[in-house]
Amino acid sequence: MSARDNILRRLRAAPQGQPPMAPDVAAFHAAVTAAAAPSTRASRIELFCDKMAFWHGEVIRVTRADWPQKLRELCVAKGVRSLLYGEDSAHAAQLEAASIDGLRPYDRPIDGWKKELFEDTDAGLSATRGGIAETGTLIVWPGASEPRLMSLVPPIHFALLDANQLYDTFFQAMIEQRWSDGMPTNALLVSGPSKTADIQVTLAYGAHGPKELIVLLLVNEEERP
Repeated sequence: MSARDNILRRLRAAPQGQPPMAPDVAAFHAAVTAAAAPSTRASRIELFCDKMAFWHGEVIRVTRADWPQKLRELCVAKGVRSLLYGEDSAHAAQLEAASIDGLRPYDRPIDGWKKELFEDTDAGLSATRGGIAETGTLIVWPGASEPRLMSLVPPIHFALLDANQLYDTFFQAMIEQRWSDGMPTNALLVSGPSKTADIQVTLAYGAHGPKELIVLLLVNEEERP
């Protein structure tokens, strides 16, 4: 009998135990939530801003009416010559009406303009599916109107986040948005600009993605600082 056959024989002869019970994740999070201080919209906004700042991201509170104008001001201040956006996205019309210089739609396959995208595009704007206050994290689901490269390649990533879609925890976001009903092939959790500590364990930003992450947080007028 070979060593392989001997191992398989012993495995088959071993007593069969009961499979372990799956952890009750929902009960765990319910207990954690019950023990925590009550969450409010204001507390979620404050915590998200604090955590995003910890990860070297910037949060700017804007309203649904004035965010394009604020974005235009930011582009001027940062010397942005070209801003990539999805022309079929929900915010495209409002963005186009803001007369931002260098506005550029993502309107063709990557192979047709790879050099231009990687070398001549200063910033990209993308929507988000929500945010996680506990960790200062954006939820980004790329699609045909806003491909992944829009938030990965340009040195500056502008992200639109609706304060109505801020969740306390990752678990709450998954449950309330019903992620189990269907997810994209590429779901992203983004906390701050890109970073790595691969070289001598020294944290460096912008090594393999945006050097800056600026979140335009859509709030009510009275929630602005």
